[in-house]
Amino acid sequence: MTAPPTTEQQRLDRIAQDSWYAQGPMPTSVRHLAGILARHWRGSSCLELGPAEGLMSDALAARFADLTLVDGSTAFCRELAQRLPAATVVPALFEEYEPGRLFDTIVLGHVLEHVVDPVDLLRRVRSWMAPGGVVLAAVPNAHSIHRQAAVLMGLLRTEDQLNETDLHHGHRRVYDPAGLLADVTAAGLVVEESGGYWLKPVSNAQTSEHWTQEMLDAFMVLGEQYPDVAAEIYVVARG
Repeated sequence: MTAPPTTEQQRLDRIAQDSWYAQGPMPTSVRHLAGILARHWRGSSCLELGPAEGLMSDALAARFADLTLVDGSTAFCRELAQRLPAATVVPALFEEYEPGRLFDTIVLGHVLEHVVDPVDLLRRVRSWMAPGGVVLAAVPNAHSIHRQAAVLMGLLRTEDQLNETDLHHGHRRVYDPAGLLADVTAAGLVVEESGGYWLKPVSNAQTSEHWTQEMLDAFMVLGEQYPDVAAEIYVVARG
């Protein structure tokens, strides 16, 4: 008998019904992140946690013949299984997932801001790494200049306050660079590299309305030059 969905599963499916991850500037952001992380992909096997609509998964599928995708949303998993039939798609909460194997590359794109206990998840991820493997994680940055501007304008009390978009996506926290590094190292991982991308002075809605694709591409690259205030930050870590 199939167990009834847990409260967390219901929450994730509700979020998936009105997901914004494939809207506005986000596809460009994910593609740019894929380009950054591709510099660090290792081996022949990959596990992606939290693929959502699979914007990152497409790039991973082109690189890894052995690809496993795990998402807590059953709706996302159904779509991924249809679109990427060569991948192993697993509907599961990360806290309950047991792969029973090791992976060379493990990707957590915008996952750690969602889960209840990110350090515990990272410890689990560390145990799934093959020798010489790598963990690649990315999250939004509380110090992004658009958040700093929002504080000055009185739209946010603090840079790490959950805004309307955070709440819609189901975020539980907003990391700054130091906080991300602290959680990664607390899990026993060793940071090899960290950085950022997307210098973002305005909101997603303003970007969608007023920016050209050329502007968006340019500001993605500028964020790599100013990672402390970029909209998105990432780490490359080993066990």
